[in-house]
Amino acid sequence: MTTSAVATRYASALADVVTAPGSSVRPEDALAELRSFDTALRSSAELHSALTSPAVPPGRKRAVVGRIADALKLSRITRNLLFVLIDHRRIAALDAVLHSFEIVVDERLGFARAEVASARELTEAQRTALNERLEKLTGKRIRARFAVDQTLIGGVVARIGSTVYDGSVRGQLDALGQRLATEN
Repeated sequence: MTTSAVATRYASALADVVTAPGSSVRPEDALAELRSFDTALRSSAELHSALTSPAVPPGRKRAVVGRIADALKLSRITRNLLFVLIDHRRIAALDAVLHSFEIVVDERLGFARAEVASARELTEAQRTALNERLEKLTGKRIRARFAVDQTLIGGVVARIGSTVYDGSVRGQLDALGQRLATEN
């Protein structure tokens, strides 16, 4: 099984727990807790090595994760997920689990993810207006990630799933070129 399939299974299981009625942890809180643990894991090469090494017994790894979880004040649900990852030697896949969890939770809460590239940094007002426009186009709530693409002359390109909304100057020039070519 590929890492992404494994990560999706763990992410889906966590999403089942945190989106269940009466869950003691909101999805946003679980996500923030996983991010804080992932940051701690990435910040120390020694910690990363100890938790991913097969030479370190799982009991010692659990003890280390428990202490870190106490320091970060992680919920029981997040702590248990980390213990399961340790027990199944999957803690190295935490970043992939985190990414999959974001996607699964967004889908369950009715959000579509959009990757938006613009020629320059957009202001908050422009981001809000663009987000609202994409919501009207798709009929879904949108969670957009914005990035600057230096190859764009101007405008924006938004990708939602396999659909691309091209509002870039290059896209408009290409469309104009195609119309002119078909008129001849």
